[in-house]
Amino acid sequence: MRRAVALLLPVLLAAVLPAPPASAAPQPPAPPGWTVSGNVVRWTASAPMPLLDAGVEFWEGDRFLGRARESADLRTFTVQAAPEDPAALQVRSAGKRLDVVEPPAAGLAVPELPALRPEADVDPGTPGPYATSTGEYALEPIRLPEYAAPVEMEAVVVGPKDAPGERPLVLFLHGRHFTCYDKADPNRILMNWPCPAGSTAVPSHKGYLKAQQLLASQGYLTVSISANGVNAQDALTADAGAQGRSSLVRHHLAKWADWSSGSGSAPTGVRADMSEVLLVGHSRGGEGVNRAATDSLTPPPGDTGFSGPVRWNIRGDVLIGPTIFGHNPAPDVPSVTFLPGCDGDVADLQGQIFVDQTRGLSRGDALHSALYVVGANHNYFNSEWTPGQAQAPAFDDFWPGQQPDPLCTPGAATRLTADQQQTAGATYVAASARLFLGRDESVLPLLDGSGVRAPSADPARVLSHAVGADREPFVVPDGATAASGSARVCLQTSRDAAVACSTARSPHFVGFRGAVAQPERLSVALKWSAAGQAGVVTPAEPVSLNGSRELALRLAVPPNAAAAGFGVAVTDHSGQKHPLGSVSVAGLPGSDRTASVWAQEVRVPLPSGVDRVASLELVPESASGEAWLIDAHGWDGGLVPVLPTNLARVDAVVTAVDEGNSGTQTHNVVVTATGGGTRVIRLFYNDQATNQPTTRLVTLKPGEDRAEVPVTYTGNTRWSADVRYAVSVQAISNAVVGSATGALLVRNDDPAPKLTVTPVLDSVAEGGALKWRLTLSETADSTVAVLGAAVAPASGAELSTTDVNADWLLRNSGEEALPSRPLSSTGLGVYAFVPPGQTSAEFEVPTIADTEAEGEEQVRLQFQGVSPAGGGFEVTGEVTEAV
Repeated sequence: MRRAVALLLPVLLAAVLPAPPASAAPQPPAPPGWTVSGNVVRWTASAPMPLLDAGVEFWEGDRFLGRARESADLRTFTVQAAPEDPAALQVRSAGKRLDVVEPPAAGLAVPELPALRPEADVDPGTPGPYATSTGEYALEPIRLPEYAAPVEMEAVVVGPKDAPGERPLVLFLHGRHFTCYDKADPNRILMNWPCPAGSTAVPSHKGYLKAQQLLASQGYLTVSISANGVNAQDALTADAGAQGRSSLVRHHLAKWADWSSGSGSAPTGVRADMSEVLLVGHSRGGEGVNRAATDSLTPPPGDTGFSGPVRWNIRGDVLIGPTIFGHNPAPDVPSVTFLPGCDGDVADLQGQIFVDQTRGLSRGDALHSALYVVGANHNYFNSEWTPGQAQAPAFDDFWPGQQPDPLCTPGAATRLTADQQQTAGATYVAASARLFLGRDESVLPLLDGSGVRAPSADPARVLSHAVGADREPFVVPDGATAASGSARVCLQTSRDAAVACSTARSPHFVGFRGAVAQPERLSVALKWSAAGQAGVVTPAEPVSLNGSRELALRLAVPPNAAAAGFGVAVTDHSGQKHPLGSVSVAGLPGSDRTASVWAQEVRVPLPSGVDRVASLELVPESASGEAWLIDAHGWDGGLVPVLPTNLARVDAVVTAVDEGNSGTQTHNVVVTATGGGTRVIRLFYNDQATNQPTTRLVTLKPGEDRAEVPVTYTGNTRWSADVRYAVSVQAISNAVVGSATGALLVRNDDPAPKLTVTPVLDSVAEGGALKWRLTLSETADSTVAVLGAAVAPASGAELSTTDVNADWLLRNSGEEALPSRPLSSTGLGVYAFVPPGQTSAEFEVPTIADTEAEGEEQVRLQFQGVSPAGGGFEVTGEVTEAV
C-alpha cells in the first residue's frame, strides 16, 4: 500500500538576500554540481573539500552572493541568495575558482629565486641558553554567544627551565581547519564539535612546537591554544568567527593573569609577565588575535563571551598567512605579517591589509611590517597540517589536484620544503618577539625593508617592507594626489579598467568582500614605452622631510620581470629639483596562480637641506614597462614610542526584528561609534531598489555616536526563511573597526507549511524515471527544500552509478559514473524543493536502460529538511528489467 509521509519542518535561520517574487521569469540552467531553487543556492563537490581558512564564496559573475556554509562532511555548500543568471555561478576562495580546473597559462617561464640578501648583524633563529619544558592544560569549556556547543580551553605550553622571574608571554592561535578525523578512514574528515563517536579531535594547536621551543630556549613563555570549538561553529557568525576567537584568546590571557598573580599553579611552573604579551595567529587565527588586540584596547559593546578586566598589555601581533575579512587592522598595535608566496588557501594574500589599511587611521607610530616568503605555502607553518608530520590527514594547500606549477609545485627549486618553511617561520617569529617584547632594535632591519636576512632561515628568501615607526608620510595617494607623465593615480579595487590599477593578482589590490570600488584605496600606476618617460606624483601639500635620512619607496613590478631601474628625484616647495639617485626592482617569482605583484622597499639618501618637498619624480631606465608605487615615506630608522590614542571604536550591529503579519515596516541597520573628534567611516550595503552593492561615506562629528542604513520590508502570514540585510563598515580616519559586518535580521514569525511526500512512480522499468511529489499545505515565500542521501536497501540489489543518468549523477554528487559502484557509496545528495509561491513539485531519479541482466534493483533515499531545517522521511523505489 502506498502511503503519504507527513513532515512538519522547523524554521531555518540564515537568509542573506531576499527571494525573488514568485512571478519571476524562468532562470537559465545552473552548471553541473549546482542547484538553484528560489533563494537557495547549493554546490556539491565530488569529494570532501579540504577546509579553507579563506572560506568558500559564491559569486554570480562579478557579483558576490555570500560566504557559503559547509555541511559537516565538507561536500555540500549553501548560500541563501537570489541569482539572476544561475549559468554565471562560480565558487571562489580568496579569488581563485574551486568549481573548475584552471590550467596554468601556456608558456610560463621557470621563475628564478631572488638573490640571497646580505646577512643581518644578528640572527634571531639561533637557540638561546635555556633548556625547555613542555606541559598542557585542559580547563572547563567556555560558552560564547552564537556558539551552541561550549568551546574548549586547552593548550600546550613550552617554557624555559630555570629562567629568573616572570617571563614574556607568546600566545599562538591556529586557524580554521577540520576538527575531527577517523583514524580508520583517512578520507573521513569532519566539521563537528564535540567530535562524534569513532572520530578523534585534530590537535591543530600542537603544530607550532618548533617555534615554541626556539622561543622558550630564548627565555619566552609560550602557549598554543586549541580553537576547534570555534572552527566547527563559526560558519553561522557574521564575522567568520573573529569575535569568538578574540574572546577565547582573552579567556586564556585572563587565566594566565590569574596564575601570575598567585592564583593556582601555572603549567611548566613558569609565571607570565602579563605586561609583555605577543600574540601569534595563523590564518583565521591572525584575524582572531588582531580582534583580541583591538578588544583589549577598546572594549567591545554587548556580550562577546568575555567581560573581565584587561590585565595584560599586548605589545605586538604576528600574523601568519592571515585572513582579514573585515579589513579592520588594529593600527596602534605593532604587527608583522607573513605572506606565503605559494599560499593556496588565502591565495590573494589579503593579510597585506594589516599593513596598508593602517595608514591614516591613527598617528602612524606603530610599525607594521610585511614579510613575503618566497616558496612557502599556507599549511606547512603548522606541522599538524603538514603531510608526514601530522597525526590527522594533511595536504599541500597549493592548488591541490591542479596542473603542475613552475613556481610552487613541490620539488621546484623555488618551493620550500616543510622543514625549511617551519624553520623560517620560527626565525621570524623570534625576530618579532625580540623586537616587540625585548625592544631590541638590532633585529629591526630584518623586518623594516632594509634588505637583510637571518641566516637561520636559509635557504628561504624572506623580503620585507613596512610602514609606520620613524617614517614621515610623503606620497600616500589620496583623492587630492595628482600625477602626470607616465604616472596616473589609480583605484586599487575597481573593476573598470580605465581607472583600475591593474587586473594583476596583487596583495595590495584585494577587494572588500565583493564591495563596490573603494575610493580611498589608491596607488600610482606607471607605464612607459621609452626610457626616460618620467612620472611625476604631487601630494596635496608640500611635506617636510626634515630629519629623514632616506626616502623609502614601496614599488612593485610584474612577476618575473627583469630588474627595472628608476631615477628618483624630488622637487621642493620653491621649485628646485633634487636628484636623489636611482633604485632597481626585479619582479618576484610568480605564476598565474600567485599574488606576486608585491611592493618591495627601496631607498635613496636624502641630502641635507631638503625640507619641504612638493613632488616626486620617477624616471624609468628601461625601454618599456610598468610598475606601481604604493607609497613613499621619509625614513630615519628605529622605533618611536606607541602611545595610547583612545582611538574611536566603530561596530556594525546585528538587530533582530519579527517580520509581522502585515504592513510595510522600516528599521535601521545601526553602526555604533565611540570616542571623540571627527571620525570618518565608509558603509557598504545592497541598495534595495536595485539589489546592487553601493557605498556611502559618513563623517561622524563630535557627539555623534551612530550611523544608520534604513531597510524596508513587508510582513505577511506566509512562512519564509529569516532574511538578513547586511551592512559592512570600514574605518577611514580616527577610528578602528571591531565588528565590520552588521545586519537587520528579519525573523520569520509564521509556522512552516506541512509537507507531504507521495510517490508518483516508485516502480519503473529500466530507462524510466522514479518520481515523487512534494506537496505543501500552503504557499511559502521561500524555498522549502529537503536533501536526501542514498543508503543501502534493507534487502535486495541496489542501483549503481551506471544505472542512472550520468548528468543527473554528476549534478547531484559531483562524481562521474565510472567505475560502477552502489549509489550508497557515493556522495549523492538528491536536493528536492518547492519553489516560493508554489504548493507542489516533483523530484526524480532518472535511470538508463542497459543490456545486462540485473534483475530487480532498488534505491532508498533518506531525507532531512534543509530549509526549514530538521525533520526527516524516507522513500524507496524499484527498477525492473526493460521489456
